[in-house]
Amino acid sequence: MTDAIRVYPAKPDKVYFFGTCLVDIFYPDAGVAGIQLLEREGIEVVFPQDQTCCGQPAYTSGYHDQARAVAAAQLDLFPGDYPIVVPSGSCGGMMRKHYPDLFRDAPQAAKAESVAGRIWELTDFLLNVCHIHLDDLGEPTTVALHTSCTARREMGVAGVGPRLLQKLKNVSVVEQARPEECCGFGGTFAVRHPEISTAMVTDKVQAFVDAGAPEFVTTDCGCLMNIAGHADNTRQPLTGQHILSFLWQRVSATDDGDRV
Repeated sequence: MTDAIRVYPAKPDKVYFFGTCLVDIFYPDAGVAGIQLLEREGIEVVFPQDQTCCGQPAYTSGYHDQARAVAAAQLDLFPGDYPIVVPSGSCGGMMRKHYPDLFRDAPQAAKAESVAGRIWELTDFLLNVCHIHLDDLGEPTTVALHTSCTARREMGVAGVGPRLLQKLKNVSVVEQARPEECCGFGGTFAVRHPEISTAMVTDKVQAFVDAGAPEFVTTDCGCLMNIAGHADNTRQPLTGQHILSFLWQRVSATDDGDRV
């Protein structure tokens, strides 16, 4: 079911917003920007207050029982038949691709299928469901783009970020070498394999610097944390933002998003 070709519906009046742990704890400006962009499109945003983690860290570490317990707490948060938008390909991939398998033959199987079928990565939703129009009010700038592995491979939205940035008339996007390569975060991968992770993020930061980008944007907060953190630790001339914060700044002519 969740591997079927995505059918883009008409723009709805209401959506659920699943904020993710990293947005909640480290990058709340990205979540607020996502909500503001949706509300700008005339969509009512419902934010279930009891939401926690999608369960992915435990799932990808092989602790499926623990992941199931965490994920089960999310299934009752979306009772209405509205799309569920997620500002992360990583969490979106977990909920859309892995919830049905995680709850297969369990009492929550039907709920898991329902939730999975309504999950949208937020930039994909803004571009292909909302058909968002972006009036760029910002000063000319240059950025590079990093699309996370899960957004690219599980959610299939690698082309969305470039198309959104192309709508911004004052933004030049430089192409990094090997854009398909992982930044090395991978959730718990960075903790379990720090040497490999560090080598990967070193390559990614160098690719941005070599491309002449003073700033990068990314669709996932985990990648943002990893790349910007390494750039800061190694004193590289590179800052980063979540793409939602960047988009909101450009259309609202504000500079209140956090660069890291």
